[in-house]
Amino acid sequence: MARELLKGNVAFAEAAIRAGCEAYFGYPITPQTEALEHMAVRMPELGRTFVQAESEVAAINMVYGAAAAGVRTMTSSSSPGVSLMMEGLSYMAGSEVPAVVVDVMRGGPGLGNIAPAQSDYTQMVKGGGHGDYRQIVLAPASVQELIDHTVLAFDLADRYRIVSVVLADGSLGQMMEGAELPAMRPPRAADASPAWALSGAKGRDTNLISSIHLDPDEEERFNHHLQAKYAAIEAAEIRYEEHLLDDASIAVVAFGTAARLAKTAIAGERAAGVAVGLFRPITLWPFPTDALRDLSERVEAILVVEMNMGQMLEDVQRVVAERCPVGFFGRTGGVMPMPEEIAARIRALAVELGAAVSDAPEEVRT
Repeated sequence: MARELLKGNVAFAEAAIRAGCEAYFGYPITPQTEALEHMAVRMPELGRTFVQAESEVAAINMVYGAAAAGVRTMTSSSSPGVSLMMEGLSYMAGSEVPAVVVDVMRGGPGLGNIAPAQSDYTQMVKGGGHGDYRQIVLAPASVQELIDHTVLAFDLADRYRIVSVVLADGSLGQMMEGAELPAMRPPRAADASPAWALSGAKGRDTNLISSIHLDPDEEERFNHHLQAKYAAIEAAEIRYEEHLLDDASIAVVAFGTAARLAKTAIAGERAAGVAVGLFRPITLWPFPTDALRDLSERVEAILVVEMNMGQMLEDVQRVVAERCPVGFFGRTGGVMPMPEEIAARIRALAVELGAAVSDAPEEVRT
């Protein structure tokens, strides 16, 4: 396929269509509204279902219904809108129906602003709804990954009967980059619904999709079943990137856009003689615990960089424990950590560790 210049929001929407998405339900909210606008045109063109719901609460419950019928379905939103979906997401987890949610994060809390942030990490990675449930959470760092992870999210959702989340931010949704879209997959044939799906009352085997288990012992057995499934996902679906870590004494840990900014800072500090590299979690859940633990035994210090006040930091600290010092640099409210700021934090760590910093000019180092 040819590379095209694509805006992130349009790219993931078209990727979903090409992954076989049969139904999209959503409500406009900046900075992801272009995705809804793209779906509003493309889905009816292809004879598929598009509904602009009256609210995000309605949208996620429409997704729930379509997913229960065995349809490849999705929604997209941004931080305040996703907050309204939490009850529906918990119901879907409790009913084991597959669906995809793309969250293009913005500044908060509250209505906040429309600038890019990573402040939905805790909400989406830990499960912002009620109950002991998990969602697969993928964190792209480019428009191409936004495409690839959207397609992957559908496959993982179907494979594990789980909600898969693509966790992006306003900068990824709004930026334009060269990227390659996948070939078009056809939607499922009408007679190819999964065996567990509801398909109408006449002439079908009785299926029940529900999240209610009134007997506590039955509810506990179901929760143990879910935990066994989550353990299987943790064993099979962890993804991460290691960049310039073979000889690193300092590791920057960052995801998504923050990782891109960190790479620029790392390039400058490498040129200045600082042995620094990047560890980028791609699956935020399941978190790459073992790989990060191994890394913490090889490096002298870790710097966590986020576009929030330290939400992933808590997971890094839990994994690293006392193996090496863990520093933090975050910007919040839609303010992005600039490469020169990250470079200054790396350089300060290097000085603390006694690492040699070259006399290269400041503009080279940053």
